[in-house]
Amino acid sequence: ARKKGAIPESKYQQLAVELSAIPNKVADVLATEPLIRELSEEFKDVAHFLYLGRGYNFPVALEGALKLKEISYIHAEGYPAAEMKHGPIALIDENMPVVVLATNRSAYEKIVSNIQEVKARKGRVIAIVSEEDEAISELAEHVIVIPETEEALTPLLSVIPLQLLAYHIAVLRGCNVDQPRNLAKSVTVE
Repeated sequence: ARKKGAIPESKYQQLAVELSAIPNKVADVLATEPLIRELSEEFKDVAHFLYLGRGYNFPVALEGALKLKEISYIHAEGYPAAEMKHGPIALIDENMPVVVLATNRSAYEKIVSNIQEVKARKGRVIAIVSEEDEAISELAEHVIVIPETEEALTPLLSVIPLQLLAYHIAVLRGCNVDQPRNLAKSVTVE
């Protein structure tokens, strides 16, 4: 992108600085593992999970749901938060934990609205938020804070709590996380 002039040099430099800080920020996220282990105790016996994300966080929501399915055998769906009213909202109640990736500053008010909709249906919210968050931290039952970073880089940090949540739930359920059932170790193309 830099060579093609797709981004200004100043933006490139800013991204480079932020990218070089990611390893330390990953360590900060990993330090939340005791909290995530504790959360896993509360949610290990649920039958379904919903994961919501907007923008860069939508693919992270898909990955979080996939990891939970693969290693804990709990039904989980990742969904674009903007589409929550078109189906998933009908399933939300006190038995459906909803993991909301809420680090997207450009859609923050919309994410707050999504969480309010979940709360109105007695849904339990686990929110992944950035350090500067205030509103969502007050709405969600459980909050996992990740360090601030460039919005395009947040998936590198926000996926970690989801992987840890899936891991700890699977272990607590007695699942073999090293050899998940019916999961191929590699993808082959025929």
